[in-house]
Amino acid sequence: MSRVHPDLPPFEVIQSALVTVTDRLVRELEAPAETAPDWSDFEWGIARSVCVIHGLSGMLAGRLRWRGPESWESFLGEQQRHMRLRETRAREILARVHEASRASGIAVVPLKGSALLALGVHGDGARPMADIDLLVAPGNAAALTETLRTVGYERSYGTRRHIVFVSTGQSMPDAFGEHVDAPYRIELHLAIAEPLPVSMVDITASLWPRDPQPGANAYASNAALFSHLLLHTAGGMRSHTMRFVQLIDIARLAPRLTRAEWSGLTGDGRHAWWKYPVLRLAGRYFPDAIPAHAMAAARAACPVPLRYRTARQDLEDVSWTNLDIPALPGYEWSRTPLELLRYARSRLLPKREALDEIANALASHPVLQRVPWYDQSHVTRILRWFTSRPPRVQTIAMVLAGQSRK
Repeated sequence: MSRVHPDLPPFEVIQSALVTVTDRLVRELEAPAETAPDWSDFEWGIARSVCVIHGLSGMLAGRLRWRGPESWESFLGEQQRHMRLRETRAREILARVHEASRASGIAVVPLKGSALLALGVHGDGARPMADIDLLVAPGNAAALTETLRTVGYERSYGTRRHIVFVSTGQSMPDAFGEHVDAPYRIELHLAIAEPLPVSMVDITASLWPRDPQPGANAYASNAALFSHLLLHTAGGMRSHTMRFVQLIDIARLAPRLTRAEWSGLTGDGRHAWWKYPVLRLAGRYFPDAIPAHAMAAARAACPVPLRYRTARQDLEDVSWTNLDIPALPGYEWSRTPLELLRYARSRLLPKREALDEIANALASHPVLQRVPWYDQSHVTRILRWFTSRPPRVQTIAMVLAGQSRK
C-alpha cells in the first residue's frame, strides 16, 4: 500500500474510509438512521472532513437522530452556529453591494448561493457559502470594479471564469470549515459558461432578467437559476470536483419549477444534451425531486456515449471523495474524437492562464502546500498520472485538517 502523507494511513485506507463515510452521511439526509455508526477515531475525523468537503455540517446538525462522540457533536454545533453568523454577514454585504451598484446605475445578478439565500430554499445555518458571485454585463465591469471599492473590496486576480475581489484589511483565520471571521470573496462573472470538457456551454443570455434595473436583480426565473445550478454541477462532475451540496440545491429548488419550465429546460435537445447526467445523479439520491417526464426528455437529448458512461458513475466517482487524480477526468463529455484530442492536449500542454490559476489557488489556500504535488513541474505531474496513484491535494488537505480537529 502506498503512503500519501507521513501523518496518514495508506492511500487505499483513506479512499475506503472516504467512500464509506460519505455514503453513510449523505444517506442520513434522505433516510436518517436510529443508531450511530461504529467508527474509529480516524473515521470520525474523516466524517468531519466529508462534512466540509460536501457542505453537509449544517444540514446534518438538524437532521441526525443519533449522537456521536462529543467532538463530533461539538463540531456540528459550531459549524451550524458559524454558518448562521456568516449568513447574516452575507446579507449585509449583498445589501451594501445592492445600494452601491444602484447608486452607480449598474445592474448585477447575485448568483447561486446568494440567490438561494434570498429565496429561503434552505433553513437557517444549513448551507455553507464561501463566496459571493455576481454577474455583470462586460461593459459595466470596470465601473463595478470602482463601485466595489466603495464597499471595501479590491481586485485581487482574474481567472478564465471570473475576477476575484477580496475584502481589504481582513485576514483568513486558521479555521477548519465555516468560520464567521473568514472573509467573503466577491467573484465577478462576465459570463456563465463551463467547458464540457473543452467546448464552452454558455447560458449567460438566459440568466439575465428581461428588464434589469440598477442594483441587485433576481435571475430571469427559477428555471434560470436551476439551469445555472445544473451547469455548475455538470462542470464539477466533469472535473471530479462536485460537492453533494450541489445536488441538495438542485433537489430543494426542483419542486418550485412549473411543468412549462421543465419543458423549457429539457425539451431542446441541442441545448439540453449535458443536463441528463446531473439530473440522473440528483434523482439517484433524491428519487422524488426530478419529474419523470423531465428525466426522460433529458435522457433522450443526451449523447449515447455520455449517457452510457455516466450511468455507471456515483458520487464517489465524480466528487472530491475520489482521491485519484485521473489524467483525463471527464473525457466522456467529449462529443467528437476531435474534441477529445483537444481536451487531451489541454491537459498535457496547459495554457499559461491555467497554470496561473493553480498558482493563485496555492497563494489563496496555503494549506494545499502541505501535500507535495503542485511544487513539481507539470511534466513530472504528467508522468505520475501514468506511473503511480498521486492523491488529490485538496482532499488530502481536508483529511489532514479533519484529523487534527478532535
